[in-house]
Amino acid sequence: MDEPDKTFPPSVSRLSKTPSWVTLGFVLGALFVWALPQAEKTAAPAASRNLTLQLLRPKMTDIEAVFAEWSRYAVWNDDDITEIALWDVDRKSYSIYYEVYRFQDKFYFRSISRLTYPILTQGLPSKPMPLRFTDSLALKTLPARDPDLGSHRP
Repeated sequence: MDEPDKTFPPSVSRLSKTPSWVTLGFVLGALFVWALPQAEKTAAPAASRNLTLQLLRPKMTDIEAVFAEWSRYAVWNDDDITEIALWDVDRKSYSIYYEVYRFQDKFYFRSISRLTYPILTQGLPSKPMPLRFTDSLALKTLPARDPDLGSHRP
């Protein structure tokens, strides 16, 4: 068992210089990262922001609640249908339109792009109302070619 003589600890000249370069690189990298400017922490991350979805039409429960309060002013045609215009807060006008179908004691709502009956002007309270009602019976007494009333006939 001939083993060469090992001298411990090895001399400094025999040690590898690589670990000291790795250590120097690590220290310089750490100093560089530490010297970078800190990111602004005032902005909330995107995942935690409350995103608001703006709907063009109110929720169906909104129109149902408003109509339940004001339905006594509705004028129904022979098919139990009327049209209403709901006040739009953003546009500050009556610009959200619905056709309402009455079946027994229930109401069914369908959004429409425009009113096809004339606006009811008589028999309404003098106070401001969130709805405008149409006079769905007035078309029976008007001339057949009135361009302001649309083409829908009861």
